[in-house]
Amino acid sequence: MDELLSVSVGAAFVGGDRPVLRENIDDLSKMVEEADVLLREKGRDDVEGFGWINLPYQDLSETIKIGRWLSGFEAIVQIGIGGSALGNRMLAKALLPPFYNELDASVRKAPKFYLLENPDPKTAVSLLDRLDLSKTAFIVVSKSGSTTETAAHFLWAWQKVREKIGERASDNFLIITDPRKGILRKFAKSTGCRSLNIPESVGGRYSVLSSVGLATASALGINIEKLVQGAKEMDQRLVLRSHLWENPAWLLACINLLHAKAGRNMAVMMPYGDDLADFAEWFAQLWGESLGKEGYGTTPVRALGAIDQHSQLQLYAEGPDDKLITIIDVKNRPLFLLPDVVDIDALKDLEFLYGKALGDLLSIEARSTASALVKAGKPVIYLNIPEVSERYIGALVFFYEYVTALVGFLMKINPFDQPGVEQGKRYIYSLMGRRGYEEYVKEVEEYFGACQNTEIII
Repeated sequence: MDELLSVSVGAAFVGGDRPVLRENIDDLSKMVEEADVLLREKGRDDVEGFGWINLPYQDLSETIKIGRWLSGFEAIVQIGIGGSALGNRMLAKALLPPFYNELDASVRKAPKFYLLENPDPKTAVSLLDRLDLSKTAFIVVSKSGSTTETAAHFLWAWQKVREKIGERASDNFLIITDPRKGILRKFAKSTGCRSLNIPESVGGRYSVLSSVGLATASALGINIEKLVQGAKEMDQRLVLRSHLWENPAWLLACINLLHAKAGRNMAVMMPYGDDLADFAEWFAQLWGESLGKEGYGTTPVRALGAIDQHSQLQLYAEGPDDKLITIIDVKNRPLFLLPDVVDIDALKDLEFLYGKALGDLLSIEARSTASALVKAGKPVIYLNIPEVSERYIGALVFFYEYVTALVGFLMKINPFDQPGVEQGKRYIYSLMGRRGYEEYVKEVEEYFGACQNTEIII
């Protein structure tokens, strides 16, 4: 059986005067086993929040059909934020060629792809001004349909497309939302535009392997069957690992819990390679929003090797001992050889690079960084994937969803809700004048007043 990923945890037991010990891990064996049983039982019953565990076994036929339709447009704009966009960003970065939108259409053979996330007018206007709206598909993603940033972008895009092509505007829109309720479900029914369901039991940050992430991926030529197959293989392998020291998801969950208890309240995710840069972005939401509640959680820190060796590594090595660092390396990268020889005397000191592969340099840097951190007494998890392709990205995504959920259960919190986010949403609704939220205006004024209590103007 070929590997989907490998995890090395020997350096996770480094840690100055607060090391995590192997016997500490063994003490959690029964607890993590019970957490795993709970996760699978509630997943099998399709309990709210747990449905993502079933996504590797979904029927993809409707999503692929929609993907074929989307592929006929010149451009696709996904309107969403958080879990309705980060997964798409991650898949596109990992699995499409670099500078994808700049490729000639004959090379690209698929639509250009854009995201409308942050409600920044400069970005929004610049994007729509550069597109032929009659040849652009808009994918609007919100489970509730009332996510403020998404709703604002949607209203604006809908109006602009209607001005361009009139009553046929609905032909350019795909709605991805709750199957039964919400504003967007009503809109899809009333206009007859195409729609896909977000399973009711799947939350936004766990939704990348649902229609939320897969519709655009399919349209852009990413093989979503292989993506989901990788997740399925990961699930099937994890379920067979019934011993703590043989199950990497159990092991990483326990290690993260114990380092959090030891005061390491930051989880650094540092993949090596530009194609995994947005995996760290996706991980940050998954980890932070799932685990940051009731006084628990560790702060996710995005880093990118080798770039952040030159910006963050000094802090990681010699700064506070408050971080657990995960490095992701890739075994097989595209071959890019440096010159065998450069016939310029002034460059003789660089001959150690002659004939070397650029990808090998990146992996050497990953190993060197890990070694430097271990020498400095800082704990490191070293994870390897065979290559960056659909199967292995699907497996990696599912693996970290699984680890995150288990850490939540070990912390005795719900990894599938986000009460802190909901409070912010209520304040936004109140200030934007949404009916039913008037009572929160005074609260916002009171608490924001504390922010302005000591104002210095220069």
